[in-house]
Amino acid sequence: MFCDGCGTTMQPGQAFCSRCGKQIIGPVAVMQPRPGRVQRHLHLLGIFWFAISAFNSIMGVVLYIIANTLLGPGGPAGAPAFLRPLLSVVAIIILGGSALGFCAGWGLTHREQWARTLALVLAFLVLFINIPVGTAVGVYTMWVLLPGESEQEYEGLVTTRAA
Repeated sequence: MFCDGCGTTMQPGQAFCSRCGKQIIGPVAVMQPRPGRVQRHLHLLGIFWFAISAFNSIMGVVLYIIANTLLGPGGPAGAPAFLRPLLSVVAIIILGGSALGFCAGWGLTHREQWARTLALVLAFLVLFINIPVGTAVGVYTMWVLLPGESEQEYEGLVTTRAA
């Protein structure tokens, strides 16, 4: 608490400033520092990574099922032979990416040290791969976690969680 006349530190319950003598009128409130960008947006960012990863998981499972049922043995005779393995590999890659997204979401919500790096790498990857939702989540991730002061704030959050 500070005197609004001279800036001297005040004690709780003090009626007059010890330096300038100005009377303190009304209750004196202690102002809490405003949380930074990372602290305000970290939980929501983790939820977004969970959501986009769930959506990608569903898409990967559906693609894998289509590749191995409709294009598998006994499927349409006109389907090229390379299509089934190609779509199966693409589905597995999508499922792997969504697993990494789940890890990033979990790490961000639990303030793990490695989660910021993983989320930034995935943000760059989904910018152009998963349009428009991935682009929005990627840009939001970079806006929250990429600036230098965000790195310092995130490291501070990680150390306070560990303590």
